[in-house]
Amino acid sequence: MARFDLSDFEWDLIRALLPDKPRGVARVDDRRVLNGIFWVLRTGSPWRDLPERYGPPTTIYNRFNRWAKAGVWVRVFETLAEKSPDSMLLIDSSIIRAHQQAATPKRGAHHALGRSRGGLSTKINAMVDGRGLPVAITLSAGQASDKAAVADLLAMHPAPGDVVADRGYDARAVLNLIAARGGRGHIPTQRDRKVQRTVDPALYRERNLVERFFSKLKQFRKIATRYEKTATNYLAAVLLVCSRLWTRAYESAA
Repeated sequence: MARFDLSDFEWDLIRALLPDKPRGVARVDDRRVLNGIFWVLRTGSPWRDLPERYGPPTTIYNRFNRWAKAGVWVRVFETLAEKSPDSMLLIDSSIIRAHQQAATPKRGAHHALGRSRGGLSTKINAMVDGRGLPVAITLSAGQASDKAAVADLLAMHPAPGDVVADRGYDARAVLNLIAARGGRGHIPTQRDRKVQRTVDPALYRERNLVERFFSKLKQFRKIATRYEKTATNYLAAVLLVCSRLWTRAYESAA
């Protein structure tokens, strides 16, 4: 087994979540294709540089691209993450620089690309649970406000419990949104506010879980730099890596 290939345990988890094979149509081995996709995501190499053991690069890329458009990778992630406990959730974001080949999307299309410090970039907005495992992911343009992503994140996980975030999320509208979802917001106030809101230090220190999540995510070089032109494909890549974090967690707990 190659370094980044799925273990037997991981494959058993994912296999049941993939689309059924059409009758009478022979599909290239799904496990080999997935292993090829993860090799590209982890190394950051161009698709054409895939080792021969994974088969033709066009086959691997076409499967990734076609299932990204069909929402397959979204459904795999959501199914793996749906059993997460709701006791505590942590929200944060990370800005990802866009490679020059990702900076030429089709005209008139919105692909979560924007200008921030350092050039074109995309922002990954993430919500993780008390084990540091992702339960909701969205993309936005690099210059977008962190607060704007909270509604979409909470909509993906409707029972938030305790929600912890840093000062960048300090807004009465955010706290009201969390409360409306049945949660309790733990967000310190900006330092220039006249009335300061206190947050339990022990609870606030748990924010390192979401920071460690981003560290694990960026070990996959295809995520640490955005190469994909479309938001659909880049989000699919992010969610595939998130799915891999879940399968490894399930395997460790087994």
